[in-house]
Amino acid sequence: MTRIIAVANQKGGVGKTTTTVNLAAALAALDQRVLLVDLDPQGNATMGSGVDKTKLSNSSYHWLMREATFVETVLRSPAQFDVMPSNIDLTAAEVALLQNQQREYVIRGLLNSDAIEYDYVLIDCPPSLNILTVNGLVAATSVLIPMQCEYYALEGLSALLDTVDGIREQANPDLKIEGLLRTMYDPRNGLTRDVSRQLIHYFGDQVFRTVVPRNVRLAEAPSHGLPILLYDKASRGSLAYQALAAEVRKRNSEESQQAK
Repeated sequence: MTRIIAVANQKGGVGKTTTTVNLAAALAALDQRVLLVDLDPQGNATMGSGVDKTKLSNSSYHWLMREATFVETVLRSPAQFDVMPSNIDLTAAEVALLQNQQREYVIRGLLNSDAIEYDYVLIDCPPSLNILTVNGLVAATSVLIPMQCEYYALEGLSALLDTVDGIREQANPDLKIEGLLRTMYDPRNGLTRDVSRQLIHYFGDQVFRTVVPRNVRLAEAPSHGLPILLYDKASRGSLAYQALAAEVRKRNSEESQQAK
């Protein structure tokens, strides 16, 4: 069964796109069939995956508008996962989707037919609660929430969890929390440690054991159009995302066993 994970946080700058790209690469390295869907018109996940957003014949906009098929649009990353690429064209999709009576369900319908061959679909949602983010959450099996361990991040988390509850009530009752991922983690910072303890106290096992540290090599990788696994496999950032991929896969295997 395909696991569709929306990577979302309404607060920008928390490592959302970094997580989507590098988790996709790390899962692919574990011989998983992975599709990354870039739903952000900025196209950062597309570029970070090694696909040039300025040279696309078709993008996620054309796929959403049914102007191009899935096969005509998807491209292969150097890290051996597939990418549904995005660029600024996607901003036009927001307006078009709002005119659709079934606007929240467009991506779910497309993925139900197009993504069955994948083990994992990772959706990089925009850093705002717009119709594209809602589409990603309605299509998803679960939501992975990257967040920094700081005070304002806790406020943003509360807002996002309210959104997830609303999506469950209105459109996707099976939506689960895949996990909370602590990013840009600096254990020397007292506030970081305090917020981390609060997260574990309130959310328990929903907090991933893996933490992603502040890491220069991880920050450099997108400028080279590469996931960290290809840019510097031995770096602390790369090791963290490899650990996260193993943790995600283990959790999903345990859920599958319990469901039998």
